[in-house]
Amino acid sequence: MSRSTPLGGLADELGSEIPVVAAPMAGGPSTPELVVAAASAGGIGFVAGGYQPARQLADQIERVRAEAPRFGVNLFVPNPVPVDPAAYRAYVSALQPWADRFGVELPEHPLEDDDDWQAKRQLLVENPVPVVSLTFGLPERESIASLQRAGSRVLQTVTSAAEALRAEAVGVDGLIVQSSQAGGHSGTWTPRRPIDETTTVTLVRQIRAVSSRPIWAAGGIGTSSMVREVRAAGADAAVVGTVLLQTPESGASVAHKSALADPRYRETLLTNAFSGRPARALRNEFTDAFTASAPLGFPALHHLTSSLRRASATEEDPSAVNLWAGTGYREATTEPATAILRRLAGS
Repeated sequence: MSRSTPLGGLADELGSEIPVVAAPMAGGPSTPELVVAAASAGGIGFVAGGYQPARQLADQIERVRAEAPRFGVNLFVPNPVPVDPAAYRAYVSALQPWADRFGVELPEHPLEDDDDWQAKRQLLVENPVPVVSLTFGLPERESIASLQRAGSRVLQTVTSAAEALRAEAVGVDGLIVQSSQAGGHSGTWTPRRPIDETTTVTLVRQIRAVSSRPIWAAGGIGTSSMVREVRAAGADAAVVGTVLLQTPESGASVAHKSALADPRYRETLLTNAFSGRPARALRNEFTDAFTASAPLGFPALHHLTSSLRRASATEEDPSAVNLWAGTGYREATTEPATAILRRLAGS
């Protein structure tokens, strides 16, 4: 395989051979096996640090470190969206028939946390990894600098030119430019505002016009031609997630994998019904029932619906599962992740 320089100034340090990155997909889809497969393909994969305690994250990092020459870790930056108590109670009541259907208990009161942010950041300071990516918000300069002093390159997820400029101002090493085409949660720092609907190519061009930082483009990328398009627009690499969800290395549920291939699921939409934060998913019964009425409130709604989503997945019933999917979901296949990544890279 011929070596390219997909990551701009970071290529020599990271040793990447292809301009394709396996995205972090928190909550189960990203497994150590998927991260190792990305490295085997000549690229980089990310351990998804979200939704797990620091001790569990440390175990995953060590499993990956033993097999992958290069990899990254993604963290959620605390950027809470407090839920209105009355709206929370109303949503609990609306969800009760679904809870009864799947035999689960719903938390009566909102649960709030910071996803163990400080412990995970300290873990990465004490046990540095090649790359750390940050999403949901911009931490203070010192948090970024502490990771850099430990030897990590720090990339910030941005969804607009304004966010890109703020990230550059606090010294990040690069930008993960995520458009509204991306599956799963939007990395927007202002989740109370409507998400700007734009293509990944357009957003990359907008941010390249104002920033010289390395750009990794994310959102709806599922073919080699799309990889070439975002690179021509100014990205150094393409970040892909949904296209890997059906691979043997993916930890996505059977219900999720099946829905991606099911012709009955014909569209994606942005919804905050599952987590209280905007995210793109396949339209299903749950999104039909609650997208219009669910309140904002992260992480309270994530905790509220988690047992319901798990029960639905356990029964291999996709009706109440958060079927995260980007606009390129039809390109997902059951091939090994290494084969998909190499094909996307044109290797």
